[in-house]
Amino acid sequence: MYLLIIYLPLISSIFTGFFGYFLGKKGSIYISIVSMFLVFLISIFIFFEIGLSQTICNIELFTWFNVGNFNIGWNFLFDSLTSIMLLVVLTISLIVHIYSISYMSEDPHISRFLSYLSLFTLFMLFLITSNNFIQLFLGWEGVGLASYLLINFWFTRLQANKAALKAVIVNKVGDVGLMLAIGFIFYLTKSVDFSTIFALNYILKESFINIFGISINVINIICFLLFIGCIGKSAQIGLHTWLPDAMEGPTPVSALIHAATMVTAGVFVMIRISPILEYSTHILLLITLIGSFTSFFAASIGLVQNDIKKVIAYSTCSQLGYMVFICGLSSYSLSLFHLINHAFFKALLFLSAGSIIHALSDEQDLRKYGGLIKVLPFTYCMVLIGSLALMGFPFLTGFYSKDVILEIAYINSYKFSGGFSYFLGLSSAFFTAFYSFRLICLTFYIKTNSYKNSILNVHDLDFIMCFCLSILGIGSIFFGYLFKDLFLGLGTTFWLNSIYISPLNNVFIEAEFLPFYIKQLPFILSLIGLISSIYIYNNIILLKKITFFIIYNTYILYIYKFLSKKWYFDNIYNYYFVDYFLKFGYFNFKVIDRGIIELIGPLGLVKLFFNLSYFLNLLQNSSIYHYGLMFIFSLFLTIIIINNNSYFIDLRLQFIIMFVIFLILCYNLNFR
Repeated sequence: MYLLIIYLPLISSIFTGFFGYFLGKKGSIYISIVSMFLVFLISIFIFFEIGLSQTICNIELFTWFNVGNFNIGWNFLFDSLTSIMLLVVLTISLIVHIYSISYMSEDPHISRFLSYLSLFTLFMLFLITSNNFIQLFLGWEGVGLASYLLINFWFTRLQANKAALKAVIVNKVGDVGLMLAIGFIFYLTKSVDFSTIFALNYILKESFINIFGISINVINIICFLLFIGCIGKSAQIGLHTWLPDAMEGPTPVSALIHAATMVTAGVFVMIRISPILEYSTHILLLITLIGSFTSFFAASIGLVQNDIKKVIAYSTCSQLGYMVFICGLSSYSLSLFHLINHAFFKALLFLSAGSIIHALSDEQDLRKYGGLIKVLPFTYCMVLIGSLALMGFPFLTGFYSKDVILEIAYINSYKFSGGFSYFLGLSSAFFTAFYSFRLICLTFYIKTNSYKNSILNVHDLDFIMCFCLSILGIGSIFFGYLFKDLFLGLGTTFWLNSIYISPLNNVFIEAEFLPFYIKQLPFILSLIGLISSIYIYNNIILLKKITFFIIYNTYILYIYKFLSKKWYFDNIYNYYFVDYFLKFGYFNFKVIDRGIIELIGPLGLVKLFFNLSYFLNLLQNSSIYHYGLMFIFSLFLTIIIINNNSYFIDLRLQFIIMFVIFLILCYNLNFR
């Protein structure tokens, strides 16, 4: 039964993809929905039997390949970490599948779309159920492939093509780090199985390697390379540029990729390798700094974005920063708890945004919205719930993880990394509340800026979409409250050995004894951001004054441009990297490929044989004296080849005679 969780999405993807034309729209929908629903039910059973019953299941299916000491089995590991990830991933995936039935109902290629969704889910399941790095890498690359197919689903759109290619190329940079890490791990341990590698920690932490005369701990190298892969997949600063552009795909794709699956794969890997990561203090510091800076950086860009999906995308990037930097502070269970909470309210926001875009004839510009609270009341309620949960409003799901993250950062503020992450985390909380209610104000509160025809044709959601958003809304309200003690409780034994935290790094108990004002500070800042956003964007006169102030103040205008240009990351990459490599590639193509290689290789050989055949053809001119010259030429050539040191005639004289005969022959050929 455990293996059905792998087989059913595979069967669904194959049947809807290859036989969708014969099955038709309804047949494809039935197969995909039934398969995902059965897998969802199995995940609930696995969560009960593995997670709640505190057992572990390791299935060894067969040997994948065996080369010398390199023995890789096709094995699956079901522990507490896997069980909860299965439940979350399959819940979101099932809801996205159901939502897509209505959202993509007019698309003639819905069978292909459902096939891609099932394929994406399949590879994500490979990733989270693997018990070795090779199988994990298969799932890792598979979700990258499926994301390319989904982002580029509308392949006739140029922007979708560019966004899909960008996602693949940027992720490949991170994938190189993961590949090098796997190779280095096998070189040191002669294994890629998690259990074997974790058992050898005591050897790895005492091992050093000499690089350019510098002795470096091998665990630091392994963790650094693994973290490079996580930076690419989880869109941390530097390799984040693909994530906002991935919004070119259909909205259900955005919900699936950016809620609980692809972007969280990097965070999941860091949690999975916690037994290694805990011994790498330098890399933990690096993770904390990059994660906290990502949360601040993405939240600041979200303040000025005008595309509704890109606002939510940068919000995803910011929340991923929270998950990453709390991993750097060794609170892996808290990072996973925030990952799960984030899956519910971020999927809710994306699917709600999809309903708004659907209602307004595919319009995504916030400046062309407004006044939708009267015509889309249900959608407004869902967006409000998702935004409040995102900003960490008390007693909603986000509150139970986001505030604890900042509390743990405050406890670690005696370290540089802890203080840095706490300050940037608080700033990000303020920005998050501000841009969340900026989106709500521009969409629902202010006077409409939409076209009359768009407003007249606006309609709220049908039953299928309402059902999907209602499930996510319930999860966004209650999940954090119901599961906090299971995941973060002081006496919980839920995780068993799937997550390891060094006793020196475990400061969770201290969070219970912080001063009251420290615990309330994130909420106060979020409340200030909320009130400021509502006050500014509902006051037209004040908004105009602020606009004129920004325009006529040079420094403020520069800051606004700096944020609206996304900190100039795309400009820097395009100017210093992409443009350079394009020019280098064109030079390589023009000079080396089309020049030297073709001249020496195929093109040169073709020209050589063509000229030789043309010359030989000219020799056949039916002239008897010409044939006589050819006979004499051949005779002297044979004599020279047989005996270069011939005593019959001097060698120099031979060449002179040959040269004269050759000139006569050429003369006859040209003037025959």
